[in-house]
Amino acid sequence: MKVLMFGWEFPPFVTGGLGTHCYNLTKALSSRNVSITFVMPSAGKGFAHQFLKVVRAGDMKVLQVDSDIVPYDPSLEVSCALDESKAADLYGSDMYGRVKKYTKLAVRLAEKEDFGVIHCHDWMTFPAGAEMKKKSGKPLVVTVHSIEHDRNPISPNEWITGIEWKGMYEADRVIAVSSYMKNRIVENYGVPPEKIEVIHNAVDASEYRGGRIAFGAGERVVLFLGRLAMQKGPDYFLRSARKVLEKEAGVKFVVVGRGGMLPQLIEQSISEGIADRVIFAGYQESISEYYRMADLYVMPSVSEPFGITALEAMASGTPVLISKQSGVSEVLHHCMKVDFWDTDEMANKIIGMLRYNVMREEMRANGTREIDGVNWDRIAEKTQNLYSRMMGG
Repeated sequence: MKVLMFGWEFPPFVTGGLGTHCYNLTKALSSRNVSITFVMPSAGKGFAHQFLKVVRAGDMKVLQVDSDIVPYDPSLEVSCALDESKAADLYGSDMYGRVKKYTKLAVRLAEKEDFGVIHCHDWMTFPAGAEMKKKSGKPLVVTVHSIEHDRNPISPNEWITGIEWKGMYEADRVIAVSSYMKNRIVENYGVPPEKIEVIHNAVDASEYRGGRIAFGAGERVVLFLGRLAMQKGPDYFLRSARKVLEKEAGVKFVVVGRGGMLPQLIEQSISEGIADRVIFAGYQESISEYYRMADLYVMPSVSEPFGITALEAMASGTPVLISKQSGVSEVLHHCMKVDFWDTDEMANKIIGMLRYNVMREEMRANGTREIDGVNWDRIAEKTQNLYSRMMGG
């Protein structure tokens, strides 16, 4: 089975969960004798030779397009005009031109490849996938990792929502990373539910195993890790932090990530009177150590298609508190769940986890066992079966 796959990030050039998803999915598919050609923007960078050997060992080929698409830029939260000439401002300089260039060059490269099915990840690659379907007559599968209505809920960009709608319309099958995401797609784009297949994310637990890391004498750590964007709810995290600190001493709240909300969050920590208890660590290439030093990981997302960081935290042996407005809540059972807006309850659950060692250790042990069943081989099997159906197998 040969698959032509379009994406906009792949390790070692990763900015978020999508790159992690693409790497682990293609690696697991390759082990199941699926041959993959992965087309991505190069941004002027090349893969290290050693890394390519690892990828190609699974019979995978990476093609880099001379395009510098930049994913979710900190400007994501700003409003922008709805005409095409200014639509790109939301995602950085000349995003409209970058997507057009990627589409043109990606299709030119892909035309030379042999494949039986096309698979696209996220909106920036949808035009390339649709064009290749038209040229080749091969079936098109698109995976929706997030939608514009979630990334920019106040003012979703019509140029981007138009691409998302058209990509899902042109596709023969749509993969949603959760039932939550499927419902959001149906609600916002009118895609027939029967056209959408839910295939959840997973985690390679072996990448996150390791001993606990002490943060400091007598200090307990509550961790937020993600893009500093409205969608991820870091402001709710800080509101809960203030309520926790009113009752608990010796707690540090660590915020890992970057994004347009950083100045607002710093100001919020000052106005809440907790600036000395909050650490803004910025973007980190290696995140395993942060999970392992945390007593609790909190994912307070306002609208989260999945939330792969919750799996990573549990694989690291860290108890997890997640919002009910997340796709990962469909997968995990040995964790705490709360509505993102209920900062009183969020604070109560954080306090309970910090105070009661037995409960924390029990959740850590059960979570570690549960995460072993959430693996990429199962996800690859479901994806391969979908490919086979699309190819008439």
